[in-house]
Amino acid sequence: MSDQAKSAFFSGLQHKLDTLREQGLYKPERVLASRQGAEVVADDGRTLINMCANNYLGLSGDLQTQQASIEATEKYGYGLSSVRFICGTQTVHKELEKALSAFLGTEDTILYAAAFDANGGVFEPLFDENDAIISDALNHASIIDGIRLCKAGRYRYQHNDMADLEVQLQAAIAAGKRHKVIVTDGVFSMDGTIAQLDKICDLADQYGALVMIDECHASGFMGKTGRGTHEHHNVMGRIDIITGTLGKALGGAMGGFTAARKEVIDTLRQKSRPYLFSNTLAPSIAGASLSVLARISKSTELRDRLHENTAYFRKEIERIGFTIKPGTHPVVPVMLFEAPVAQRFAARMYELGVLLSGFFYPVVPMGQARVRVQLSAAHTREQLDTVLAAFEQAGRELGILKI
Repeated sequence: MSDQAKSAFFSGLQHKLDTLREQGLYKPERVLASRQGAEVVADDGRTLINMCANNYLGLSGDLQTQQASIEATEKYGYGLSSVRFICGTQTVHKELEKALSAFLGTEDTILYAAAFDANGGVFEPLFDENDAIISDALNHASIIDGIRLCKAGRYRYQHNDMADLEVQLQAAIAAGKRHKVIVTDGVFSMDGTIAQLDKICDLADQYGALVMIDECHASGFMGKTGRGTHEHHNVMGRIDIITGTLGKALGGAMGGFTAARKEVIDTLRQKSRPYLFSNTLAPSIAGASLSVLARISKSTELRDRLHENTAYFRKEIERIGFTIKPGTHPVVPVMLFEAPVAQRFAARMYELGVLLSGFFYPVVPMGQARVRVQLSAAHTREQLDTVLAAFEQAGRELGILKI
């Protein structure tokens, strides 16, 4: 490429970035100088109450989790320099896969470097052009990308709409598709909407389909003992494939998994490209995740505290006069509708000592901009009251409040 062509390419990128800034769609990154937690220290030295982490159970910066990670590093080393099938499988990885299977109620589990890889690597090995994937319209980007890599027929049903799901199932049958799989997020991360798994499983039984769920925003705290959305809806044992993450409630580092019957997992071990061609999950993460699973399997204390914080915050934020998406999940979308407003609001909350991020197109639909509050078991009632007072102040200053 000539220097002139290169210059045009880079100038074009800069123009696109400038346009994003002008439209209020540019996503800045906040830099932290501390560990993750209910309070964090930014690189400018400010101490902030953190309301935007996926740290649902408060275990990301937890000392017990940290110690388990240290002990695993001391025993197994820093990394493996290998993929799993060569020389990258340690006992800690097999122990974690076994523990996840027991926790989720499945026969077997396979670990990935990230949950994005789990969703990216699940479809192509299992389904081909003779099959049908029927996906919720608001499924996570990793599911969408994974489906694109597969040659199966693609059917999309309107978000959480069971009538349209049935229509798509009927269309797949009419097209003569062999195997059908319904794919949905267990919890949708932008709205906190919980999928209707009981109804989905009933339709799957009626039309002879498999069911797959992504549990990234559910594992560890949804359901009476935190097993996930399938426990929440009392359909454990009726879900065929579960994908999820170790990077949110289950310790907060990174790493993903797929849990299913042994035949499914064995097939993924042989054919799933992100598994076959990515380094093994670091042993420190595997060891810490084992500790987290053991801890939350013994007690629901953290799960219970999280849901108490969620109920309190949801009630109070509406009382102040903000519009939120209804629900019971610790993801609480505070609707501001326009991207520049969400940006200004998040910036003002930062000045008031609260860390939040604005979400806007293309992360959410145009005109549905918001700040997404995420509650944690680590938040104290005093911290939540401080955050609510800051919301009220910023809301009045920007003319956002309904009352």
